Amino acid sequence: MTHESTAVGLASAYSNTTTASGDWWRDAVIYQVYVRSFADSDGDGIGDLRGVRSRLPHLARLGVDAVWLTPFYVSPQADGGYDVADYRAVDPLFGDLADAEDLVRAAHALGLRVIVDVVPNHTSEQHPWFRAALAGEPGARERYLFRPGRGADGSLPPNDWESIFGGPAWTRVADGDWYLHLFAPEQPDLDWSRPEVAAEFDAVLRFWLDLGVDGFRIDVAHGMVKADGLPDIGRGAQATLIGSEPLPFFDQDGVHAIHRSWRRLLDSYEGQRIGVAEAWAPTSERLALYVRPDELHQAFNFRFLTCPWDPAAMRTVIDESLAATTAVGAPTTWVLSNHDVVRHVTRYGDGPRGLARARAAALLMLALPGSAYLYQGEELGLPEVLDLPPAARQDPAFRRGPRPQTHPTVIAPRDGDPMAPEADPCDGPRAGHGPDLPTAPEADGQDGLRDGCRVPVPWSGTEAPYGFGPGGSWLPQPDGWAGLSVAAQTGDPHSTLELYRAALELRRALPGLGAPGAGGPPESCGMLWRSAPEGVLLFTRPGFACTVNTRPEPVELPAPGRPVLSSAPVETDGRTVRLPADSCTWWTP
Repeated sequence: MTHESTAVGLASAYSNTTTASGDWWRDAVIYQVYVRSFADSDGDGIGDLRGVRSRLPHLARLGVDAVWLTPFYVSPQADGGYDVADYRAVDPLFGDLADAEDLVRAAHALGLRVIVDVVPNHTSEQHPWFRAALAGEPGARERYLFRPGRGADGSLPPNDWESIFGGPAWTRVADGDWYLHLFAPEQPDLDWSRPEVAAEFDAVLRFWLDLGVDGFRIDVAHGMVKADGLPDIGRGAQATLIGSEPLPFFDQDGVHAIHRSWRRLLDSYEGQRIGVAEAWAPTSERLALYVRPDELHQAFNFRFLTCPWDPAAMRTVIDESLAATTAVGAPTTWVLSNHDVVRHVTRYGDGPRGLARARAAALLMLALPGSAYLYQGEELGLPEVLDLPPAARQDPAFRRGPRPQTHPTVIAPRDGDPMAPEADPCDGPRAGHGPDLPTAPEADGQDGLRDGCRVPVPWSGTEAPYGFGPGGSWLPQPDGWAGLSVAAQTGDPHSTLELYRAALELRRALPGLGAPGAGGPPESCGMLWRSAPEGVLLFTRPGFACTVNTRPEPVELPAPGRPVLSSAPVETDGRTVRLPADSCTWWTP
């Protein structure tokens, strides 16, 4: 017989009662909302908090456990809100503080937790602290990393560090001093050796915890502490080294004292509030340090995201990730896309092949022990938008463009529109803020093409903006997205949306899925690899099996059980199964 890819109500055949766990975050599915691209309530073409609140029922029906909101704080928007001018206020672009409170209450009423971004590595250049520093207020520059320049006249940057966005990581101000910005010049790095910086962020976290949020995604959690003396690196293309080699501006041991302090703060609140590290480290073992029992609850595992469509590579990443986090008693996290990288439909080849692989990868991710992160629109199978006009792009790396590393950057009006060279979008995922991926080796910094994964979500209708809001959309949506909308896919048993809904319901229902046990070897999660034909991954968990065929043609093997969900139709007579190309199937006894 042929087992269809999914069916409405499939998972409802199983008991949906699960044992409540105090550690909700250990196996949570968390949905990332890029606020300006999710839903627009007022017709200005930009998503906002009221828009997010109006679409929360979609997330509840999807079956996620929590919502992560990207920054909505007061900001000049030089980097999509990751340049914060006021950490305790909502930017009028997105609403006001009352809208934030209403959103949290509405989410909780639907059984959804709310995680918000916090950006502690840097502020906006418009933050009162930095404005005071430029104005010469006594002691104000001590909150940031100001240094004198090198050379006889101080005209050279203090060291050879490069911005993740390209060009030097230093900008010179009018009196000759330089300040550090690992990202855009509009994002000056804070000096976390100053007690008042730590005290300020403790107060910021308490402000939002008191409002009712359930935790924080910590932007650049690996970056707040720099090596003593700010030593030279001695190499160019430094962004390509992130996550693979030690660097003096990332993953310094001193960051762990900050995270331990924040863990104590989070634990002082009721309701299991959590901290999630966006951290890059050279090894899985270094990354695991961020989730030791007295530090943060989760850390993003970007190695799974960057892994090629190759069974050996996938298995290695899965094994090493589980071993590293299980050794410190923490859950592993899995993610395929976010607001800083090319969507995985396109990374896996685009078109029908890319979609088939993306659907299979999603089922694989949701079958693994630990917590999973979904990026808005991936449940619709959205591809990367590759043909955005230059005038529409707002990525600061695109605006800045590559610059020679020997030329210092000086604050100047941003009237120009330098054009970053286009790159082949299928070469692999792109770099992102944080960064969420290293850049291509030939680039000075990021390529500036992140807007393609930030195009607003299609909800309904036959033409743009597809129900995004009563007006247009801040980035243009493709003409062919009507069939990808939530309305178009709802009820279609073969749609990507219904595949995700069924997978999340089954994930809750099947006792073999969810979080690994704390401590002990990787086997404590109950996951065991089984022998399988070349190009096929097969593993079991209690009462459950998962097969992934990475080959471009079908493969036959003994059926490991009864198929309950598949990313593509599978043929089985109960004894053998014919796995479709580029597919993933879930099995029960």
